[in-house]
Amino acid sequence: MNPNIDRLQPYPFQRLRLLLEGVNPPSAVPHINLSIGEPKHRTPDLIRTALVDALDGLGVYPATQGSGPLREAIGAWLTRRYGLHGLDASTQVLPVSGTREALFAFAQAVVDPTRQQPVVVSPNPFYQIYEGAALLAGAQPHFLNMTAPHGFAMDWSQIEPAVWERTQLLYVCSPGNPTGTVLSMADWKAIFDRADTYGFVIAADECYSELYFDEETPPLGALQAAQALGRSDYARLVVFSSLSKRSSVPGLRSGFVAGDARILAKFLLYRTYHGCAMSPAVQAASIAAWSDEAHVKTNRALYRRKYEAVTPVLKAALGVDRPPAGFYLWARTPLPDTDFARQLYRDYNVTVLPGSFLAREAHGINPGQGFVRIALVADEPSCIEAASRIAEFAGKIAGR
Repeated sequence: MNPNIDRLQPYPFQRLRLLLEGVNPPSAVPHINLSIGEPKHRTPDLIRTALVDALDGLGVYPATQGSGPLREAIGAWLTRRYGLHGLDASTQVLPVSGTREALFAFAQAVVDPTRQQPVVVSPNPFYQIYEGAALLAGAQPHFLNMTAPHGFAMDWSQIEPAVWERTQLLYVCSPGNPTGTVLSMADWKAIFDRADTYGFVIAADECYSELYFDEETPPLGALQAAQALGRSDYARLVVFSSLSKRSSVPGLRSGFVAGDARILAKFLLYRTYHGCAMSPAVQAASIAAWSDEAHVKTNRALYRRKYEAVTPVLKAALGVDRPPAGFYLWARTPLPDTDFARQLYRDYNVTVLPGSFLAREAHGINPGQGFVRIALVADEPSCIEAASRIAEFAGKIAGR
């Protein structure tokens, strides 16, 4: 067996199950699960219909590169969404079977394990796929703590030049999971400058890009920033995006990567051996989804209403503010985060995710400790009820 498998840590939800094992929550109130970022809004009918109408495609082996119409639909969406010019969908866009699979596979294709002590840098807290991808690619994960004193932004002083010299891949997530932080143009310039200096590749995870609050000011995207900074070839940059959150179809397993054509050509070659081609029926449903914005606006409105209802309640109880984007609240806890999550489940039958499960100790701290991630994915009444229970629990801890 690959010895690097033994370096993998349990997934956060496995750790949560162990944490809650043996706990008997009150049966008089229904369980509300806000621990996992799984969208619960109904999948739009236009996507369902397109999927069903294309079931004859199940009798065809799909191409790894995806169909021309799908790449064109994704390219057209990127052009509309980010105001891009000259994007070539045939060489700069590649459909993938969900970004989780692609984020992992990308490291396997990019990292050269023959170079001395390769490093993969990622934010901390983070999506655990980044760490696992680095380890199984034969690289050493190196974490960039995202902390409240720095506004959950990147603090480049944490990484010494000697580490950057060994860095082959940088994962970034904007809007961030779990904080919702959105990278600015200045942030992207700093990233591009370092990539040029040290020669590493940037994997920009933008799975939450379409969950925001002001229809007039959507989050800045990596390709958009690159173009504005004169990097229209998207050198060393690959963006990852998905329909899961945008269109409430996590089970469709449909996303894309886009950016540097030279890197994508190599990644496509890797993927032809990977057995990850997207089903023609899923491709048809994806074309329908990427070609329509009405259902996305409706989806955003549902999350906006939940934030408007829930945030004031939890701000009073835990001091939490609405994030710039996404569907999480990153709430500071009055108890150790694991104790808070366990006791909340025990006494109020609400499940949240301890922040320490989403981070690693680095630079002397675990930046997730003392926080919980609250995913506002349930329906509005359930989210409001959960917020009320959490506030009551926090009040009891504070002696109010």
